Amino acid sequence: MASDVDFVFSAVDMTKDEIRAIEEKYARTETPVVSNNSAHRWTPDVPMIIPEINPEHAEVIEAQKKRLGTTKGFIAVKPNCSIQSYAPVLYAWREFEPTEVVATTYQAISGAGKTFKDWPEMVGNIIPYIGGEEEKSEQEPLRIFGRVEGGEIIKAQSPVITTQCIRVPVLNGHTAAVFVRFKKKPSKQELIDAMVSLSGEPQRLSLPSAPKQFIRYMEEDNRPQVSLDVDYENGMGISIGRLREDILFDYKFVGLSHNTVRGAAGGAVLCAELLKAKGYINKK
Repeated sequence: MASDVDFVFSAVDMTKDEIRAIEEKYARTETPVVSNNSAHRWTPDVPMIIPEINPEHAEVIEAQKKRLGTTKGFIAVKPNCSIQSYAPVLYAWREFEPTEVVATTYQAISGAGKTFKDWPEMVGNIIPYIGGEEEKSEQEPLRIFGRVEGGEIIKAQSPVITTQCIRVPVLNGHTAAVFVRFKKKPSKQELIDAMVSLSGEPQRLSLPSAPKQFIRYMEEDNRPQVSLDVDYENGMGISIGRLREDILFDYKFVGLSHNTVRGAAGGAVLCAELLKAKGYINKK
């Protein structure tokens, strides 16, 4: 019974219409919903939050409550797992004004809810298509980089992002190969300093699931590696390496994030911790 819980996590295998309906039904029982599903990611008054980047988007919850007719119930969502290994880096570099981004993600099979036991055809194989993933990977960062205006989230117009998303024979860990063009021309050291110094509300508030250092930079030519680095900061941190100048774009790098921790369950838990600390989730 919704009346018996203070809030709910939502991660269900249903159609988008069914998910939208059931999440709003829970919210209308005055039960906050923190969702891992994609159904409400583009609902204008539903915040989609990476806690270190856009905690202020929670402000839109008040407009959502008015629409739902609630005093405590609302929906908040976390973004797609595929963007975690590069969107935070782009945010860390915002002062240098990235304008164009090309990202190819190499995504683990657990992102499809699979293991090698139930997906044996992935052993030694690559599939160059993940349904709907490229659209999410190109557009969701812009919503996270957007602003609250008139009771809704207005997405950012830059940078322009184009992606390819590829399924690879890895159990956990999404890797991204990323090329970036800037309006301003930073040095490599300026980019590294901006990444490793990125800290947000989760760190300031010492939230239980927050990584102490959100983004680390690895100097070794052969890092980050899934087998060595995916569990950095208990899977809640992001590892970046191979930052270097590019002959067509300005810079390129490789990023790694844990898709089922930072990109899914852990990201939802951190979002709930943030919402509780900000007073949006309370004991009934």
